[in-house]
Amino acid sequence: MLTVVNEDGTTPHGSLIDDIVREGARRMIAAALEAEVNAYISELADQRDDSGRRLVVRNGFHQPRNVTTAAGAIEVKAPRVNDKRVDEATGERKRFSSAILPPWVRKSPKISEVLPLLYLHGLSSGDFVPALEQFLGSSAGLSAATITRLTAQWQADHRAFMDRDLSAADYIYVWADGVHLRIRLEEAKAAVLVMVGVRADGTKELIAMTDGYRESSEAWAALMRDCARRGMRAPVLAVGDGALGFWNALHEVFPETRHQRCWVHKTANVLDALPKSAQPAAKRALQEIYNAEDKEHAARAIAAFAKQYGAKYPKVVKRIADDEEELLAFFDFPAEHWIHLRTTNPIESTFATVRLRTKVTKGAGNRAAALAMVFKLIESAQERWRAVNAPHLVALVRAGARFERGHLVERPEAVAA
Repeated sequence: MLTVVNEDGTTPHGSLIDDIVREGARRMIAAALEAEVNAYISELADQRDDSGRRLVVRNGFHQPRNVTTAAGAIEVKAPRVNDKRVDEATGERKRFSSAILPPWVRKSPKISEVLPLLYLHGLSSGDFVPALEQFLGSSAGLSAATITRLTAQWQADHRAFMDRDLSAADYIYVWADGVHLRIRLEEAKAAVLVMVGVRADGTKELIAMTDGYRESSEAWAALMRDCARRGMRAPVLAVGDGALGFWNALHEVFPETRHQRCWVHKTANVLDALPKSAQPAAKRALQEIYNAEDKEHAARAIAAFAKQYGAKYPKVVKRIADDEEELLAFFDFPAEHWIHLRTTNPIESTFATVRLRTKVTKGAGNRAAALAMVFKLIESAQERWRAVNAPHLVALVRAGARFERGHLVERPEAVAA
């Protein structure tokens, strides 16, 4: 490939290194597509017609098309396959469809993740073209009109998600948190209310996501009542921070659900009330509680904490003692699940990247669009969530199995009997 390089090292399409990266990416995609087609044809080499001719053969290339990737806009020529086989069930010709480059793909899925981040950063739809053109080397397929259509589609996706039937999805554990992202919500004190659950197979899944004023009881109750209306069962255990709005709403809508306070939030709350000189030792003492061998050892660690700090900081000790039952609830569940149940980390870790990349924007903006952008980011992150440890034990928790010191002592059948 010959490229004209200017005196300053640039090329007609940007810098020389960018051209090299795009050319390398183009060749890699071409090689991957060739390998995919060759494997498909080789696998069906024994499929022949009555004359002995192969039914699946190469047939040149499709028309070239530009695909926008993180390396920029790349021209791709996908190999074409002539598949003469007929589906006996439908009577229609079978078709080869590339898993690497489906016919409808015009941009990498990762580009779709960049767009909501840019919107949350304060860019309007008209700013996307110049911003992404510098990054991608091309604005192909990313016009303001395209961004507007994507925004509308994502809002529709969010609405459909919040209206879906939940009767078939049984969430045994639930994490809940009100995340303050300082994005384009209509009220200055608005938060994004998020609920993430664990299904019976141990997988994590976003249950609901909306905005609520000051994380109030009314906002949380409205969200939970809506979930219950759509068929959601009461979870066995809910994990959240110290915000009373959530716990009041949970008691109203799902009164049988047990409560677990987040140890990360509680630790921060306790340390904030202590002088800096006392914080390192207090933090170690708190770790002795939630990292204890079992519930009995944790209770003794709380007593030791009270003895050490009660005389000088009685209000700090009270913050632990008053919530002891809810802080130690996770010990009544499988030991493999303790690491998941003692904090709201599944939500916090998901929002860490979003929170880092958002900032205050001028004006209220579009509330629905902002929520849709956050939804798409979570939806993308959800694909990378891993199941809880020992996922086979989650169904036993729902069945009512009893655990002592983190170990199963009673089978569901015995409970039912």
